[in-house]
Amino acid sequence: MEKRNFTLVLGGGGMKGLAHTGVLAALEERDFLPQDVVGSSIGSLIGAAWSAGMSASELKEIALAVRQRDLFRIAHRKMALQRMRSPGLYRPEPLRNVIRGLLGDITFDELKHPLIVNTVDINSGTQVLWGTPGLSDVPVADAVIASCALPGYLPPHEIQGRYCMDGAAVENLPVGIAAARGRDLVIAVDVGSSGGLRAELHLAGFAAVYARAIEIAIATRRTATLRRWRRPPLLLVQPRLEQYGLLAFGHNQELVDEGFRATAALLDDPDAVPDAKAEGVYPRRRYTVRVDRDHCIGCGACLVHGPPGLFRLDRSGTAAVTESEQVWSPVDLDFVRQCPTYAIQAHARDEGG
Repeated sequence: MEKRNFTLVLGGGGMKGLAHTGVLAALEERDFLPQDVVGSSIGSLIGAAWSAGMSASELKEIALAVRQRDLFRIAHRKMALQRMRSPGLYRPEPLRNVIRGLLGDITFDELKHPLIVNTVDINSGTQVLWGTPGLSDVPVADAVIASCALPGYLPPHEIQGRYCMDGAAVENLPVGIAAARGRDLVIAVDVGSSGGLRAELHLAGFAAVYARAIEIAIATRRTATLRRWRRPPLLLVQPRLEQYGLLAFGHNQELVDEGFRATAALLDDPDAVPDAKAEGVYPRRRYTVRVDRDHCIGCGACLVHGPPGLFRLDRSGTAAVTESEQVWSPVDLDFVRQCPTYAIQAHARDEGG
């Protein structure tokens, strides 16, 4: 396909981020490579390894072999001794060892491809973007360790006197800095936000509930950001990962395969990738929108979360669609999951809807 001048954004999402290796495989297979990479959390780890010179096939091999004990081991001793003052649920050493083993002492200036790593200073609340001018004279591994330090799970990581944590606290899909790179396209891979229904999650314990809360916050922030997006055009890749949690181990092959599938499907669709003069978020599809009147309770959530003017309440208090045929990007559809009775249906025209 035609070469493009673009920035690749790899968002955070815990173990779901293994899908990023499939994304890179699809890009490499088509010789459609980014000029630079912006990464957050596990997206920063995979983006950094690729930027340092590892191929997608090498990253895939590592992704398929990784196990929970390689990355996360509960900090039993510190939790028992320090209780509420324990720095994290998990010991930091296993993940740090994996990151340093992949990246060594390489600095940002030594990378094969330019990289920006998204973190947040826990004390000031400031977003700190390692790899940008004035913030590039540190080992890449340190920046990645900080970016992977999910609050509550792992302690913040010290870099040049700053104590930094996962950038998801500010921007899990860091497209803002990507826009400032001056490319004519941004490809952003969202593996962190999920609106999928998960049965009995409320019974799964503190860690699972907290992780789910993070996912919900991530989705809300991402939607707000992308609804305002104009330039450069942004191609949003969303692998179907809603059935997996942040720390879902044992699904490595499925995650990698889905990252490849989702990316390949967009890159091979001549109508999906926007040209340099386009605005907003892509791909754009034609949808048919309906309300199941038997399930609608007239709560008005669609009026709050839906596009202005799309819904109205009729005399019976039931929601009705004012214009059933719409052309939307993926971010325009987020209102569908806000209906508490799942009464809203939106079908792409090529899905038979």
